[in-house]
Amino acid sequence: MKEKIYLDNAATTEMLPEVTYAMEPYFIKKYGNASTSYELGVEAKNAIELAREQVAASIMAKPSEIFFTSGGSESDNWAVKNTAGERKRFGQRIITSRIEHHAILHSCEYLEELGYHVDYLDVDKTGIVDLNQLEQLLRDHERTSNKDKKVSLISVMYANNEIGTLQPIEEIGKLAHRKDIVFHTDAVQAIGQIPISVRKLPIDMLSASAHKFHGPKGVGFLYVREGVELPSFIHGGAQEKGKRAGTENVAGIVGMAKALTLATREMGRKSRELVGLRNYFAKRVLREIPDSRLNGHPEKRLPGNLNFSFRDVQGTALLVLLEEEGIFASAGSACNSGITSVSHVIKALGVPKEYAYGTIRFSMGRDTTLRDVDKTVDVLKKSVQLLRVGTL
Repeated sequence: MKEKIYLDNAATTEMLPEVTYAMEPYFIKKYGNASTSYELGVEAKNAIELAREQVAASIMAKPSEIFFTSGGSESDNWAVKNTAGERKRFGQRIITSRIEHHAILHSCEYLEELGYHVDYLDVDKTGIVDLNQLEQLLRDHERTSNKDKKVSLISVMYANNEIGTLQPIEEIGKLAHRKDIVFHTDAVQAIGQIPISVRKLPIDMLSASAHKFHGPKGVGFLYVREGVELPSFIHGGAQEKGKRAGTENVAGIVGMAKALTLATREMGRKSRELVGLRNYFAKRVLREIPDSRLNGHPEKRLPGNLNFSFRDVQGTALLVLLEEEGIFASAGSACNSGITSVSHVIKALGVPKEYAYGTIRFSMGRDTTLRDVDKTVDVLKKSVQLLRVGTL
């Protein structure tokens, strides 16, 4: 049986034993509904509020600014749709980027159907948004008195899920705040990998998902800065201050808090290790495999993310060959697996067609070793060569 090398941590991560252990009591013995007043319910409620404090501490927020959700997609939908609705009287224009996760892009498309105007920021060849374009749009916003042309929300992701590029979040947030515009960031890929302090950064809302940092699937959170008005997303009971009704996923919330606490604690050391592996991986590929290119910014990127395109190769075929050798990677976002067309992110970068279809993402994690990287590059070299000479 071949040794398995998992290099798709951007899709999901393995849940840590410590997280499973923390969650287990809330499946079996401490199973109470947090909305009840007897002992089992109070135990559950106390666990939720402790988790809220722990999650808040990891990003330097206040516990009252953390709202638990089912994950990143729900948090993104809530932030975009409900902020647009709440601030409609101030403006019906939204600014985002061309390389956002589809949870943002499809939410914006939905709002366009309702009459909102959405501006999509271009990115440079490394995936960084065009700040000059943003500044021009904000000048237009300032000059007009037409509500249809006034901007009410800017949403730009912290780190791209496909190419790992980090955006200039501080600069974008400052530009938004100068014009009294709410700024949201999808930080699903960034949380747990790089330090984030909402106390220091001009972020009004932030989305996160537990399964990206070794927590359970089906749980996440939305940070909402104190003073930012955000209407209810799910109506019903009084959970989450009446803004997100429904019986809480106590075990999931506890597991997320544990996972994020662990990730925050070991972030510095793990980040340094991953950056070293990442740079070594990239150098070997670019040096040893002809007609290969690295997508995204060479330095301003997530510690464990690498996205390559190989000339005259089909990425889907390459993934099959890698899997045969026990190596698991992806062609891009896990949310679009099975789609063989070039992703919107790769298109936005302007990757030439002869390279674009041969795009593969490797996302390393806490357990990735130098041996894993060496074996992966060796298999990758052989696989690319096989596909190019047509011996399959």
